Amino acid sequence: MCYTTSMYARRRIVGGIDRLAQIALAILVVASGAAIAAQQGPTISSRVNVVTLFATVHDADGKVAKNLTRDDFVLLEDGAQQRIDYFAQESDLPLTIGPLVDTSRSQTGVLEQERRASYTFLDQVLREGKDEAFVVHFDLQVETLQGPTSSRSELESALARLKIPERDSTLVFSAIKDSSEASMRPLMGRKAFILLSDGVAFKEPTSITTAIEYAQRADTIIYPIRFSDPVPFSRPVIGAILAIASEHGKQGLRRLANETGGAYFEVTASQSIEDIYSQIEEALRNQYSIGYTPARAHSDGKYHKIKLTTKDRHLTVNTRAGYYAK
Repeated sequence: MCYTTSMYARRRIVGGIDRLAQIALAILVVASGAAIAAQQGPTISSRVNVVTLFATVHDADGKVAKNLTRDDFVLLEDGAQQRIDYFAQESDLPLTIGPLVDTSRSQTGVLEQERRASYTFLDQVLREGKDEAFVVHFDLQVETLQGPTSSRSELESALARLKIPERDSTLVFSAIKDSSEASMRPLMGRKAFILLSDGVAFKEPTSITTAIEYAQRADTIIYPIRFSDPVPFSRPVIGAILAIASEHGKQGLRRLANETGGAYFEVTASQSIEDIYSQIEEALRNQYSIGYTPARAHSDGKYHKIKLTTKDRHLTVNTRAGYYAK
């Protein structure tokens, strides 16, 4: 396991006061967008249970909606409407991206494409001196090949070390759980996993529900990309079993995206992995940062459901489905 850069160490120290730091950062966002805040209403409360959301909005044609205002959104927590205390477009907050790469045997025929496309994506998205990425692979185990860094060469080297083991196991949910807790939760800013897998867990001790909980507690969005070798229909019985498992994996990937505020993608003959990465890049560059203070007087430690929509019913909002009060 390899961790590098003094920047990573500094960010983990900052992460020790994660919740308070996020609140302070939210206040700075408002201050930097004073013109917007003055036009659209009051800033955030001084109470500490501030909830921050990052949302992407698409129109009926799947295009990103870029020019919405606070008044276009309707926000509910546990069914009760909430006042949006701060709002910003195209958030300038630091971004941490964690490619979680499935290196189980089902990925044998596609791993090289994933490797090349992932490096191109990181090279284009990461802003020098502001954003970072780390690389995790999972099969028989979950292993961090590169800790958070902004170095292109270190990321390229980590991706080059991806390989397929001889024995089979797919710890997809453990990868989300472990990476959320160890790498994402201590950090501030915007955080996203790029999950490259067919979604079929095998010999997996962690449930999908637990994986989602850890990602939500770490305020991390998941963008699953379904990519795998074709099901071998030349052997009917095995092919049928694998087809059922494949469909189950697909539904699991959709759930991971829906409940964390990401989007599900699938590599097909008409949609390449490069096309998908372009869509994710556009989504990350056009996020709305939204914050509110729940009506509850204190954090109760419970899970609370969030529903963020727009007044225009033709628009679709992607954001997390809820959060655990801290």
